[in-house]
Amino acid sequence: MPNLRQLEYLVALSETLNFKRAAERTNATQPTLSEQLRALEERLRVQLVERSPRRVVLTPIGLQIVEVARRMLRDADEIRMLASSGGRELSGLLRLGLPPTIGPFLLPRALPPLHQAYPSLKLYVRESLPDDLPRMLEDGRLDLVITLLPVAGSEFCSVQLFREPLVLTVAGDHPLAARTSVRRDELRGLDVLTLGPGHQLHNAVVALCNEFGANLRSDFEGTSLHTLREMVVMGLGVTFLPGLYVQREIDSDPNLRTIPIEGRSIYRTVGLVWRKTSGLKADYERLADFFRQAVSEGFTGITTLT
Repeated sequence: MPNLRQLEYLVALSETLNFKRAAERTNATQPTLSEQLRALEERLRVQLVERSPRRVVLTPIGLQIVEVARRMLRDADEIRMLASSGGRELSGLLRLGLPPTIGPFLLPRALPPLHQAYPSLKLYVRESLPDDLPRMLEDGRLDLVITLLPVAGSEFCSVQLFREPLVLTVAGDHPLAARTSVRRDELRGLDVLTLGPGHQLHNAVVALCNEFGANLRSDFEGTSLHTLREMVVMGLGVTFLPGLYVQREIDSDPNLRTIPIEGRSIYRTVGLVWRKTSGLKADYERLADFFRQAVSEGFTGITTLT
């Protein structure tokens, strides 16, 4: 049988298609990685990798074995995590993924009390585009993710955390800035800015522009909420921003105004997601309670969900 280290080398090569980068990812030397993959092929008596000076290609059977290897490595990680916890609640290493439109605003509220309550818990946090998070969870690169619901896939479990509003935001000198509310028909023809594709905020704003008859400025797409905010200040258009960010960054900015839309509540549902095969459901539900409490205590107008 192959050993876990050989499977780790194979998975890394499948993701990088480069021996040097795969060796760097696995903290090995390139000759060691290459030698161990050849040994794996000899043990299994199949060719896993097509090698040439210009490129690396996995064989069809190699691709199938990679999928099994991912599951084996994921299970091995969970065994190590369970063993390191020694049966204690919320201890050991957990790898948490979440999008950049949520992480910087939620985690400062949630992590200090979480660390105080469970000092043996170590959270490795990785921000990534929402479209990438389910795949990273499925592959075992993450143990759980905070992201927008629903998440497609029968292999996942999820619980709701909170309902986050999306808030119309305009520059302080915009014609609408002095208004206490706007009608939906007043948004028709307005230039609207948003983040680029790959962000779920992008998809939500596209749908809102279609609903209101607004003009999506695809020629000026933000790379982060901060750049989006600055483009609004400079008069390139209006935007819709998530409630966590608005309360942390916008409410105190005299150059921006947030305005409710009459008769239209706009929000997104944020949840905690993990693999059904995980044996840590009780721990993850306990974590969900911490995140709900952080939102309830740190933000106003954001409804927590159970």
